[in-house]
Amino acid sequence: MHDHGGFLLEAALFLPALVAVAAYLFSAASPRIAGAWPKRRSACFILGMITAASTFAGPLAALGHQDFTANVAAHVLAGMVAPLFLVLSRPVTLALRTLQVVPARRLSALLKSKPARVLTDPSVAAILNVGGMWVMYRTALYQGMQDSVLIHWLVMGHVLAAGYLFTAAIVGRDPAPHRPKHGYRCTVLVVTIAAHNVLAKSLYAMPPAGVPTGQAETGGQLMYYAGGAVELALIILLWHQWYRTGARKVPAAVVRSSSTGPAA
Repeated sequence: MHDHGGFLLEAALFLPALVAVAAYLFSAASPRIAGAWPKRRSACFILGMITAASTFAGPLAALGHQDFTANVAAHVLAGMVAPLFLVLSRPVTLALRTLQVVPARRLSALLKSKPARVLTDPSVAAILNVGGMWVMYRTALYQGMQDSVLIHWLVMGHVLAAGYLFTAAIVGRDPAPHRPKHGYRCTVLVVTIAAHNVLAKSLYAMPPAGVPTGQAETGGQLMYYAGGAVELALIILLWHQWYRTGARKVPAAVVRSSSTGPAA
């Protein structure tokens, strides 16, 4: 009976992901955008939701209560891989293009609000993201995740939300009235990568209480190298955006220069 109840509970955890995917695909097929929504964005959203859901329920989530390496894998998937897929799917843009006028205006007002400005600042998002990882692995919270399914869900929810905020703040293409300049975002990204790598190396050298040395070493390596792959993707995306922004500005400058003619 307990196993049956546990199965139903885990199945219920996948329901929000299914609802989100259904809503996204329904919006992507809306006549308001006349089938112009790129299929690659829909694929990214589906992949992102599947990746995120796998860290809340299923074999990986269950193993994460016993094995440190599995817990780190869930952290990388929920906090880095899933957010990257979700940000690339541009859900806010899709919502603004398909919602009715009143809901769209409310969403736009929310994006312009002071709380949104604070949360989407790259520095704040980075503190919530990598700071949360340090708290998770360097305090008693990690043991609490192993002992309590509820704490595990709450922590993974924070990891997913903070990872999304950070990824969107660094490389997001959705409308963001308060998006800072590329140089600031690049600086925050470099500092965040350094903090993440230091955490990975510290876990390798000094395992959390109760974690076997072998698991700590494997988990630290996984965090460092798998996380590094996602961080490299962020670097490429950010520099590509920076390059495109500069490329759009150059022709305008050339036109203004040529229109003045040669100096007398």
